[in-house]
Amino acid sequence: MLKHRGFPGRLSGTDYQFVIRRANKNGATKIIRRERFKDRAPADRRADAGFMAALWAHFGEEPFERGNLDAGRLSWLFGREVVPAEDPFDPASYDALLRIDASRARVSFPDVFDNPDAFDWVADDDEEDWA
Repeated sequence: MLKHRGFPGRLSGTDYQFVIRRANKNGATKIIRRERFKDRAPADRRADAGFMAALWAHFGEEPFERGNLDAGRLSWLFGREVVPAEDPFDPASYDALLRIDASRARVSFPDVFDNPDAFDWVADDDEEDWA
């Protein structure tokens, strides 16, 4: 499992994680498309926007490997702002390639592109787990 060094561990002031520390012994959790309803809590919406901002800052429009990115957090964006970058796509693989659909992401998360410095991330500084 690729570990994205320098990628934020979570959004400040929340328990919403952006990365996982260790690979699951039973294989990667499958990425699914989760429906985002209008009545979601503000903290949930902010976590989605913060994760999108982190993805954009780290990868831009280039394809990226899923690696240690949290499957649950990816699932809130999958199929809309984050799409498969390969065919066939294995949603249960740490090696799966994804990419940001920038045009859809700009519509869904305009603040990410208009004010990228507005997001406060917490670095994942537990380096001994990365060895």
